[in-house]
Amino acid sequence: MLITLSLFGSFFFSLIPFRESSSNITREWGTTPLVGWLVGSQFYYCTRDANKSQDMGCLVSTPKDTGYNRRRPGNVGEIAVFVPGLRVPKPLDFSQPLSDFLSKNLIERLAALRTRIVVMAAQEAPTVTRPRRRTATQHGGSTLADLQQALEDYLPVLLGLVKDGSVLQHKVQFVWVNQEDDVEETAISNAWYEVLSVLHLMAMLSFSQANLLLLPKAAADGYQPKVSEAESRRNAIDVFLKGAGYLDCAIQHVFPQLPPEFRQDLPVDLAEGVLRALSHQALGQAVDIQLGMAIDSTKATLAVKRRLACEMVKYWKQAEDSIINLPLPNGWGEKHQLFVKWKHVEAKAAAYYYHGLILDEGNTEKSHGMAVTALQAAEECFKESRKASEAFNSASPISRNPPLWGTMKYLSEKIPKDVGSKVRINRDLYSQENIMETAPALPDFALALKPDEYQLPTVHPSWNGKT
Repeated sequence: MLITLSLFGSFFFSLIPFRESSSNITREWGTTPLVGWLVGSQFYYCTRDANKSQDMGCLVSTPKDTGYNRRRPGNVGEIAVFVPGLRVPKPLDFSQPLSDFLSKNLIERLAALRTRIVVMAAQEAPTVTRPRRRTATQHGGSTLADLQQALEDYLPVLLGLVKDGSVLQHKVQFVWVNQEDDVEETAISNAWYEVLSVLHLMAMLSFSQANLLLLPKAAADGYQPKVSEAESRRNAIDVFLKGAGYLDCAIQHVFPQLPPEFRQDLPVDLAEGVLRALSHQALGQAVDIQLGMAIDSTKATLAVKRRLACEMVKYWKQAEDSIINLPLPNGWGEKHQLFVKWKHVEAKAAAYYYHGLILDEGNTEKSHGMAVTALQAAEECFKESRKASEAFNSASPISRNPPLWGTMKYLSEKIPKDVGSKVRINRDLYSQENIMETAPALPDFALALKPDEYQLPTVHPSWNGKT
């Protein structure tokens, strides 16, 4: 099968070539060098005129299966941020459906930009689903940033297919490999599906970047990291808000563009409830980091810590409400639901603990009685969170928690100690009648943290013939 190089432009030669041992193939085709790149399990071979330094043409190997296949590893190692796998695109040919409508140069641009993403996403997906603790000398976020940039470069050109309700939005069938859905992949002839998939991938790359920032870094050969743990966590907050912004844009501005019949065909990975749950997860984990920073600060009052903990409960409650009833039957989907459930009950342990401490500062029997039940609720939620954590980590694919840090490192020490002593003192001072049987309601604070505002970029000038 022969494909002219115009489909891919000079893109291939902008990539870093692989050696033969790492899936690049450089061979002689007659007297003309032949250079190939692996896209998933399919090789693209390009001839190059050595005298003219000019690309001559490309052909494609023809294995039955092309592109990235859904992989479900048995063990994904340490997880600080749950990333339900990367949805990755499969190769496609823009020229056949669009040649009668668009210029050759514009088709080349679309093809080159998307093929770049196909290559990079297929390589990055296995490392995202199995993150490893990196040493201080490694820069794990660089490849994620490269793929993020590739998506940002592609999006303005892609949006030309949907500009002003263009009929072109239905001309190309876009295929992406799913992760949480039973179906292996989903192909939909609607460019808004491609836009939605791109935004989802951008958000998941943000989650993966936050995970790398929050996993402990091991120093190599005495080398100390340039960025402190505190700074890494502050950076993680920014990354979470950015990821939530991509998801919020998808919900607010892309979903309304999809007709109801197309929404029914979407994989569960892109269901509105899943996107909302992921957005709330990002905000919940960002607040968790803020609470950990408040715990470390001598200036933060109990009231500040309680407010942050109560806000965290609300974010995780919203995440659980969004995802709990969705059909997420396979390993990634079930693990996603278990992660949200675990973090929700963990947040409640923190909120009841700080609420109990503030109630205990009151001067009435009633406030002390309410403090007892609040602290007991904190202890029960803490125990339940331990079980929820075990359920999450044992669910396929198996994972494990990194060493405790921040909020839970502090509370794992304080809750058993403080609850035992304060409950015993109050029970000795007051009769059982003054101690409530059920925990008091948590204060209802307005949510302060919001996703970063992200707007779809303007259509690339190439659609106006300007470049």
